[in-house]
Amino acid sequence: MAYDLITMGRIGVDLYPLQTGVPLPQVTTFGKFLGGSATNVAVAAARLGRSTAVITRTGDDPFGTYLHEALRDFGVDDRWVTPAPGLPTPVTFCEVFPPDDFPLYFYRQPKAPDLEIDAHDLDLDAIHEARIFWITGTGLSEEPSRTATLAALAHRAKSGTTVFDLDWRPMFWKDPSAARPFYEEALRHTTVAVGNLDEVEVATGVREPHAAAQALLDAGVELAVVKQGPKGVLAVNRDGESAEVPPLPVNVLNGLGAGDAFGGSLCHGLLAGWDLEKIMRHANAAGAIVASRLECSSAMPTVAEVEGAIAAGAVL
Repeated sequence: MAYDLITMGRIGVDLYPLQTGVPLPQVTTFGKFLGGSATNVAVAAARLGRSTAVITRTGDDPFGTYLHEALRDFGVDDRWVTPAPGLPTPVTFCEVFPPDDFPLYFYRQPKAPDLEIDAHDLDLDAIHEARIFWITGTGLSEEPSRTATLAALAHRAKSGTTVFDLDWRPMFWKDPSAARPFYEEALRHTTVAVGNLDEVEVATGVREPHAAAQALLDAGVELAVVKQGPKGVLAVNRDGESAEVPPLPVNVLNGLGAGDAFGGSLCHGLLAGWDLEKIMRHANAAGAIVASRLECSSAMPTVAEVEGAIAAGAVL
């Protein structure tokens, strides 16, 4: 079976406060959710009807068991989610200060299991056959995950669609200044690059959106997607087609996870063969819906919800 989408990267448990506008020391109630960017993208695409799987690792502990159960509940294949002995499943806390302040606190010590993905354990045939393969910048931050990520990309050899989520988290790098060469290597093997202004600057040294999109194309990708925050999203492909789409109006509750919903929808639109503007409008709507909700994974929208938001011109 060839999957519509296989993602590779972070997984963990999100413990989000059920009280908004309250500093973490004063929060008394939390909700427990499946988390991790690459994993959330797989969930988002599954919610839109796509067959998805994730390659990652957890701790051999109750939180790891919970993540397997949650993946199955969301319809994401967990066959390549394996335990890393001696390492705890990562936990992430956040604070929720709408509309634009959502500090994250990552507990990934002494090392996150998802950075222990080993090239020798990869199902390279499945990776090659997937219609879309999705990797992240975090996967390049440490060994053996870095070698595994680049090995998977090399074996895939740009078959189908290969997406690089630039996913810049400087706290995950021992030396953040050393990241760019690894980003450049990954870009040579991918067909789509997705990132916000900070992330495209890390990957290319360029921040202006149109120039950054061109720099990503020059680095080897066929489609560059640059998220511009309140200015919306810019997409440019190698054929010269471009689309610049404003964000959908929304009352933001929690902006975390919106980018993962965008990613899952992006994959859905690419698989459907839509034109760039339709893909970006759908992805923007999916992200806006999640931004209107507290949680991430369980907030991922259905096709009907995205189409409703697009028809209404806002998230109501």
